[in-house]
Amino acid sequence: MSEHIEQQPDLTGNSTAATPIPDYETIQTEHYRAKYAGFWTRLWAYTIDLLVLSAISGIIIKPIFRVAGWEITNPSFFFFSTYKVTILILMLLYFALMTKYLQQTVGKMIMGIRVVAKDESKLTWGSVIFREVIGRFISKMLVIPYLLVLFMPRKEALHDLFADTVVEHEHSYEKEMVVDYRKRIEGQQLQDGTII
Repeated sequence: MSEHIEQQPDLTGNSTAATPIPDYETIQTEHYRAKYAGFWTRLWAYTIDLLVLSAISGIIIKPIFRVAGWEITNPSFFFFSTYKVTILILMLLYFALMTKYLQQTVGKMIMGIRVVAKDESKLTWGSVIFREVIGRFISKMLVIPYLLVLFMPRKEALHDLFADTVVEHEHSYEKEMVVDYRKRIEGQQLQDGTII
């Protein structure tokens, strides 16, 4: 004797073999974030900064050295002369102080970009020193770390990685889609005193 079992429809007319409700629901939200500054924008900003530093050197530093009678061209220690060390200190101070207090140098102001922390907090002295003194000194000596901007997803150079910073455009934004998965809660009870 064979048994014959039929699938019984429920009261709504759907079969009992309906697809189960997923445990998670997907929530998509879109927001706008500042666009990261690319290699060429940063290169032009750096070039402008070098022109500013060259002007400061020609107007202030060289006349002081000439009045004091110090040599400008002959290196005294390895490849560093007193003049070159002074220019290096001036450059590091320029980048560190401008970045700490204004988040941008003159070149970055002209190009419309600024330095921000990855966690969007205020730049600390520690991150500025790591970025503009230690990281920039290494990048300047090796040159290659500047090329990381071409390959990194947030367009960071080596000194940005040291300091957890990124360089963003001030008035240019990109749409970003954020996907969030939220656990579906069924039969959740209301708290006492909840008015529906």
